[in-house]
Amino acid sequence: MSLALVIPNYNHRVAIAQTLEALAHLNLPCYLVNDGSDDKTCHLLLELDAKYPWVTLIQHPFNRGKGAAVTTGLRAAYQDGFTHALQVDADGQHNLDDIPAMIAKSEQHPQALISGLPQYDESVPKGRYYARYLTHFWVWIETLSFDIQDSMCGFRVYPLAATEQLFLTESLGERMDFDIEILVRLHWQGVEVLHLPTQVIYPEDGVSHFQGLWDNIRISSMHTRLVFGMLKRLPQRVFKQKGNQHWSRISERGSYWGIKLLAASYKLGGHWLCRAIMYPVIFYFFLTGRHAREASQAFLKQVKTFDPEHPQLQEEISWRHSLKHFIAFGNAALDRIDAWCDRIQLSQIEFPNRELLAAQLEAGQGAVLLVSHLGNLELCRAICINQKQVKVNVMVMTQNAENFNRVLKQLNPDSSLNLIQVTELGPTTSMLLQQKVELGELVVIAGDRTSTNTQGRVVYSPFMGKEAPFPQGPFILAGLLDCPVYLMFCLREQGVYHVHLEAFSNTLKGPRKGRMQRLEEAVHHYSARLEYYARREPLQWFNFFDFWHKDSEIQRTKHQGEDRTDK
Repeated sequence: MSLALVIPNYNHRVAIAQTLEALAHLNLPCYLVNDGSDDKTCHLLLELDAKYPWVTLIQHPFNRGKGAAVTTGLRAAYQDGFTHALQVDADGQHNLDDIPAMIAKSEQHPQALISGLPQYDESVPKGRYYARYLTHFWVWIETLSFDIQDSMCGFRVYPLAATEQLFLTESLGERMDFDIEILVRLHWQGVEVLHLPTQVIYPEDGVSHFQGLWDNIRISSMHTRLVFGMLKRLPQRVFKQKGNQHWSRISERGSYWGIKLLAASYKLGGHWLCRAIMYPVIFYFFLTGRHAREASQAFLKQVKTFDPEHPQLQEEISWRHSLKHFIAFGNAALDRIDAWCDRIQLSQIEFPNRELLAAQLEAGQGAVLLVSHLGNLELCRAICINQKQVKVNVMVMTQNAENFNRVLKQLNPDSSLNLIQVTELGPTTSMLLQQKVELGELVVIAGDRTSTNTQGRVVYSPFMGKEAPFPQGPFILAGLLDCPVYLMFCLREQGVYHVHLEAFSNTLKGPRKGRMQRLEEAVHHYSARLEYYARREPLQWFNFFDFWHKDSEIQRTKHQGEDRTDK
């Protein structure tokens, strides 16, 4: 990664000298663009150019606008071989101490655009502060997401290859509309937008070049163009087919702030307000999530083929069943929030076999619970309530529900349910969980999803009449922990949650000889019980991907994609 600074300047005489002095210790090449400033400013910029050898001064013969100046700087940096450019405004508003953090975040995500997320103090003009939210609203509509949290901050790191591609295909606004438009169009182009909180101040002697009437007209005109552009892109967005990929490579749908808004509406208005917001969102995900929608229908059709007389699937499977499936997932999400906020009462839970764990936990001995993505995993909170506040540790895959899990933690930071985020079950994870078991805690592991790291390390087992891959990792890990193992399924039946707890094995540990046979027997036992409960409540099956996809086919598809890339 090679990075340069880009600073647009139009008649900022006081702040620009201070800004360059503060940047000197970074020793970064800087493109200082003079956008047709007056004579005094031009003389000052020439002096600064001579003073700092790392500064390259570019002159506009007349004032073209901030957007034009930034464009000139970005294109110059790209032509000189830089991969990234950090835009800093010349008016002293930005906290330059945050530059190392901006660069570090860009190094971690080199394909992304890193944007400052302004944190204002009392110096911000109230009119500007509240007006920003009108622009935020339109940007959320134009991108059909909450991915862009602030589109007006000029403190950014641009990935220059993607930015140059945009410049070659689109004509962008050259004044105050530029910062907003380039962010939206890069988002349309597939560039991820990440934010970093940063303090923004408005100096008392600061100079603003915002032209109230004309810039508002330009911004309104720009939003009109972008909204029509969004409408033009909408059919492609709705019917876009995602490639054949492993479920663990499918990113979480829904931004952090979108999920946070859902949680806030829950706290403010309870279920009724949350559902009023959530159902339109679910319908949108249903329309745009073709891959998940087709996976839902394929699963329900397989259940019907396996059990033609299933009472919930009497009619021919259609999009209506899939929509019910999506809605059931949304309702389960609300119940997850209920569980985390301690709003699910014992009267709402049937937990008849709790005594299976009682004696062991009272003796201070831990155990492993093998679970699945069927029903509601978070209702192991019921165990916390019923088993004298025993600590429950739940293994979760990091990248697929990070935003949702992050919001849950904020809703109830004192919860006795501990989410342990991992990308794979390895030796480090085993050592951590061994300590948990020795402390008499419960370890909850889902046994129904393979990952990209388990390819070649799966056991195929009958499930709904077809061979499905199950990961070896959870069962090997349970054996290493050398403790009792239980199965648990939490299903909502007739308006009440039922916690189905079954003894699975006293231990999965054993001699090396016959280990593979024991492993296969354990997986077959697990898949048989999963099939039994999934048949009871198929609409509570929340694996929205091709569950029967062969491990070898995934690997072959991956290699074919790499071959196409190489070509």
